[in-house]
Amino acid sequence: MDVVGGAPSGGSAVWETAAQIRAKFDHIAMAAPRLRDLLPIYHDLLGGRFRLGGDNVVAGYRGVQLTFPDDRVVELLEPLAGSAFLERFFARTGGGGFHHVTFEVDDLPRALAEIEKTTLRVEAVRLDSMSRPEAFLHPGRTHGCLIQLIQPDGSPPPAGLTLDRVLAGHGMSGNGIPSP
Repeated sequence: MDVVGGAPSGGSAVWETAAQIRAKFDHIAMAAPRLRDLLPIYHDLLGGRFRLGGDNVVAGYRGVQLTFPDDRVVELLEPLAGSAFLERFFARTGGGGFHHVTFEVDDLPRALAEIEKTTLRVEAVRLDSMSRPEAFLHPGRTHGCLIQLIQPDGSPPPAGLTLDRVLAGHGMSGNGIPSP
């Protein structure tokens, strides 16, 4: 395939779809059985600053987002007590690692309509998500990478939220149970 000016020559339908979706990189996510096993690397060693965090009790995980000096974000995930959310992932990876990459889109329903025109498969759509509307593209069609698409909700992170509060189970939608 010839590439001219950043787009393939010949008017590829994929590039037309990309223009319609207008995806912008948001973050990557790493998962482990315990957030406390990831924090020494991403927070202490690499200098990530706490941005936000909390529990998704519907899906069964606790997440923490860290920002870096270039405004890039890494999200760290752990399963909530009794949750099977990450079990298959841990079995496949031997206990954790890179979980997904997230892109922000202006209009998730429009993006999903464009994706339906491709060979990609949408894994799950949650337009009423606890945080913001989201959809996942199946890794079987994306070369092994789970891709999350999110639509911004425009709300700022809650005031007074800290890493210690999230780890204590008192983050956004916190269940009150401390991280292991």
